[in-house]
Amino acid sequence: MRFYIDGGSIAFGGTVILKDINFEIKNKQKIALVGRNGSGKTTLLKLISADREILDCFDGEKSNFDAGIRVGYLEQITFDEPDITLEKEISKAFSQLFSKKAEMESLLRQIENGGNPELLEKYTALENDFRLNGGYTYKKEYETVLKSFGFSEEDKHKKLSDFSGGERTKIAFVKLLLSKPDILLLDEPTNHLDAKTTEWLENYLISYPKAIIFVSHDRMFLDKVAEIIYDIDRGRIKRYHGNYSAFRKSKREEYERLAKEYAAQEKEIKKEKELIERFRYKATKAAMVQSRIKALERRALIPPPAKIDLKSFYTDTSPDYESASDVLICKNLKIGYEKPLLEVDFSLHKGRKLGVIGKNGTGKTTLLKTLVGKIPALGGSYSFGGNVKIGYFDQKIAAYTGMETVLDNYRNEFPDLTRTQAQNDLAAFLFTGEDVFKPIEVLSGGEKVRLSLCKIFKNRPNLLILDEPTNHTDLEGKEALEEMLKNYSGTIICVSHDRYFIKNLCDCILSFNEESATFYEGDYESFLRKTELQAQAPVAEEQREKPVAAGKSKRFSPLKEYSKTKAKREKTEEKIALKELEIEGINAEINSDEVSSDYLKLSQLSDEITDKKTELSILMDEWEALCLKEAELENSLNN
Repeated sequence: MRFYIDGGSIAFGGTVILKDINFEIKNKQKIALVGRNGSGKTTLLKLISADREILDCFDGEKSNFDAGIRVGYLEQITFDEPDITLEKEISKAFSQLFSKKAEMESLLRQIENGGNPELLEKYTALENDFRLNGGYTYKKEYETVLKSFGFSEEDKHKKLSDFSGGERTKIAFVKLLLSKPDILLLDEPTNHLDAKTTEWLENYLISYPKAIIFVSHDRMFLDKVAEIIYDIDRGRIKRYHGNYSAFRKSKREEYERLAKEYAAQEKEIKKEKELIERFRYKATKAAMVQSRIKALERRALIPPPAKIDLKSFYTDTSPDYESASDVLICKNLKIGYEKPLLEVDFSLHKGRKLGVIGKNGTGKTTLLKTLVGKIPALGGSYSFGGNVKIGYFDQKIAAYTGMETVLDNYRNEFPDLTRTQAQNDLAAFLFTGEDVFKPIEVLSGGEKVRLSLCKIFKNRPNLLILDEPTNHTDLEGKEALEEMLKNYSGTIICVSHDRYFIKNLCDCILSFNEESATFYEGDYESFLRKTELQAQAPVAEEQREKPVAAGKSKRFSPLKEYSKTKAKREKTEEKIALKELEIEGINAEINSDEVSSDYLKLSQLSDEITDKKTELSILMDEWEALCLKEAELENSLNN
């Protein structure tokens, strides 16, 4: 399977959106489209999906798909029968399998009635195709996908019209995934998904047996799923191998190389011009001067490297003054509106960067609003330390509107600033030139975020309380904000669903669920390891309380306990040996020639070996404890 675009372009009303498009996808490739908001990512997706409006604006060679190739795009899925149940709607995704099964049954009946050998060959080929396309496993996959997207057994029998708009979008997504098109097109697939569902979707797409092209601002999702990146930058598109982290590294190195080459060229041109000027009016050097002038005119010049995608906030973020060591103490703090959602208990010291994570509706934003005094606490207490100066970012900033310009809006908040001072402040947050005269009404979500942050940092707080600061921000904006906050010397409390952002910024985690909020020391990866191990930790048989019959009491038998402990120790030794073999196998794969140049595979193997070593460490701790217990029991038996 292959699809390509060769040197095409897309223009609307004379304005070129994308030019010199060279794009290719084949086999089972997982391709991500990245670029600034408005760069043309969704336009390219629609072109590949054969959107009629986009095709009418396309100029160039676009291949026809191989015969029978199916393209699936979420926008193309609609519900023709809103009164049927979820189960019946999803079953349409398996229509091809149902047709194959019916044909197989028909062939089988003919064979049983004395059909010729050709029918048997046809049946065998059809059955093999049925099996490869999930004919015997689709029911299990259907149940898994529905459950992973939060649908219950009861939901299967509800009419489509009874679901909310967001739920219907999820149903369409489920149907798209289960229909398994040959090319799956996804535009921001993790939007409105919680972390658990996003992680499930990552694993599902990694093992998806066909090709995927997707747009996403979720950098961890990009890192885990993408094998190839197409970067759309100022109307042009360029291909990079590897995941998002590899792409950013390659792009940075490419920029630095071009910058050096451009600087060397400018230095050489300057030297050449000085030489020409020096000998321009000397008759004996006239031929040499003319030769050099012509050489300069014919020279293929290296253009200056474009810097727009490498811009970063460059303001001074240092606080006016330092806070006390204990910045915040929450003791049995009950948060909520009419009744408590849950209780929060933690303390935060100066300079820490706390990531607040969890599903929507569990109380994360409620906690922040309580801390800044927007809603009252419903019990317990919280207190800030001495000299704490708060800067609060509200996630609803993107909803702000008005015809006031960016410059006027900023100066109204800081009236003592001169026009030049205000423009310099705004320029530090990438509002340059005519940008400062834009009305708030027309700003993008990302621009509103930048304006809000500019105001916050102008006040030089030493405690930042941020509610989803990366929402509405493109990849470059997220990275610029991330870099600025990493260099910030104050304390941060940040609610975010952006796992990559939390991973790179935070050194402690407050995790919310429906029942509680738990504080974890360590970064996001440490948090994941701890919670995964907690979930996997088996309940020891000896810790399980068994009912005792009336009139009987449990008796402790040293010999029986010794035998049990010895058997468990030997079993643990076997597990340790197996785990060590697994680690050796991964190390051998890492050192092999096939993998040494595959950045994505090396990254995956590195993560895998870290997990295996953590599991081995736990087994070793368990083994040591069992050895001690076994020795103690042996001594008691001998005495």
